[in-house]
Amino acid sequence: MFSDRTNWKLTRNRLTEALEEVRSSGARVLDLTISNPTRAGLRYDEPLILQSLASPHAMDYDPQPKGLPSARAAVAAYYQTAHGIHHLDLDALILTTSTSEGYSFVFRLLCNPGDELLVPKPSYPLFEFLADLQDVKLVPYPLLYDHGWQMDFPSLQKVVTGRTRGVVVVHPNNPTGSFVHRPERESLNGFCQEHGLALIADEVFLDYAHDRAPQQSFAANHDVLTFTLSGVSKIAALPQMKVAWIATSGPAPEVEAAQARLEVIADTYLSMNAPIQWATPALLHQRHSIRQQLLDRVLGNLAEFDRQLAAQTTCERLSVEGGWYAVLRVPVTQTDEELAVDLLRRKSVLVHPGHFYDFPSDGYLVLSLITPRDDFAEGIKRLLEVAGV
Repeated sequence: MFSDRTNWKLTRNRLTEALEEVRSSGARVLDLTISNPTRAGLRYDEPLILQSLASPHAMDYDPQPKGLPSARAAVAAYYQTAHGIHHLDLDALILTTSTSEGYSFVFRLLCNPGDELLVPKPSYPLFEFLADLQDVKLVPYPLLYDHGWQMDFPSLQKVVTGRTRGVVVVHPNNPTGSFVHRPERESLNGFCQEHGLALIADEVFLDYAHDRAPQQSFAANHDVLTFTLSGVSKIAALPQMKVAWIATSGPAPEVEAAQARLEVIADTYLSMNAPIQWATPALLHQRHSIRQQLLDRVLGNLAEFDRQLAAQTTCERLSVEGGWYAVLRVPVTQTDEELAVDLLRRKSVLVHPGHFYDFPSDGYLVLSLITPRDDFAEGIKRLLEVAGV
């Protein structure tokens, strides 16, 4: 009755079962995996946000496949002020309800059933579900760690085939927090040119460099056909508002052809609603105060993390450059899942095991740096009591 593409293993994992058990006992869980910024104790300009959703223009139905010009202009202004990209062509922008929808549009644009995309490993597990739904095969390429993360270009050359259609990069990566630096960008462009591939860049965490310096966006990449995805979910910490986009750049003939086809895909769904589009300028404006709050939280938690780690020698925090997450390397005395379950049951602390993000071996835990500070400090203390033994 059901398609093979939805034949997922839907049983709960051991960590989810343990979490329900601990919470049902009445214990308060210190959640070091928090990813929902609206529940992280941030201060939003609620009156302005809510007022922006009440524009009288929303009563008029004006279907625009790429999104309303005023909303796209606000996105272009964001790239100009935040990342120095001037005169971004509004026709190169298509609004979507989420980066996930943006991925699905691009996957459909580039791939026939069974075609391949190269994706980083470790990285966010959402890719697998998106690829399954679009009948696309994901082929991983490793990120290697040696005093920092690097792309493994020899591995990219080994896995590319005649069915490869593009390369996905996450800039900065989730959860490694590593950026694609200029030498890697140049090598990546050369690789894509050599094999006739498109580049798909996920930049949802781009504004959260830990040195607070602006980072170069792939939206300015013109060497190869490039699709840059982002949205207000992370930029303005408003995931519930469902505003995202695809910015297309690259050689003019390829960009023109891609834009024409993407417009038809977008026109088929017309998923963006009017109130959100009219509110987009105000929603993007929220990023100024939100970014400051989140970076203060992230850097404060990193400092506390390092302070506690300095008192022991068995666990090590891996280098991180941006984003909301940190990776802790721990002694391999059991699987990462077993350690996470043990920590939850013994200390009421929730962390993610590394295998959730396709780390190649045990010995890694992933923690959220936007956790409220007191919870984060106490959670790290309890974690090290278990993992640092």
